[in-house]
Amino acid sequence: MVSNKLKIVVGVTGSSGVVYGIKLLYLLNKFGVETHVVLSKWAEKNIEIETDENITKIKKLATFEYMENDMAASISSGSFKTDGMIIIPCSMKTLASIANGYDDNLISRAASVTIKENRKLVIVPRETPLSQIHLSNMLKLAKIGVVILPAMPGFYHRPKTVNDLVLHIVGKTLDQFKINNEVFKRWESNKTDF
Repeated sequence: MVSNKLKIVVGVTGSSGVVYGIKLLYLLNKFGVETHVVLSKWAEKNIEIETDENITKIKKLATFEYMENDMAASISSGSFKTDGMIIIPCSMKTLASIANGYDDNLISRAASVTIKENRKLVIVPRETPLSQIHLSNMLKLAKIGVVILPAMPGFYHRPKTVNDLVLHIVGKTLDQFKINNEVFKRWESNKTDF
């Protein structure tokens, strides 16, 4: 039996900004998307540092959860069909590994599989300032069709909370997979004369 249910791999790395990944997992769970999730050990450490979230509870949001060193996991093979992958947030180490085909853990291996199978890969880098090396790695991936969606929220929706800023990026990430959502206020022409 073939399922029409969306199936997405999600990697959460050790970059600051793990709240983006957590919020994405909550929403994918809410929208009934099948998720295959890998939290790096540094993502788990940053969850402890940056949030009051419970790691066990976060992992339970996933349909399937894998250890970052499990290179035999189903998502490490192109024969395992998915609709694509999101890495949110994406550390510069993970970005470099993917851009250079290093595949040093399950997150970068699953990203390489996503690329070689011509599936959608969305990377949400979270670093500032960006060095020429970072930009070069992003450009390298963008040239082969990887979506680079930096954690750079807009302000036209007049955010009032940090959650508003987070939802702006997460909503735009969901848009990349055509997941119908209204988690952030979309642009509307104001017709104001300047």
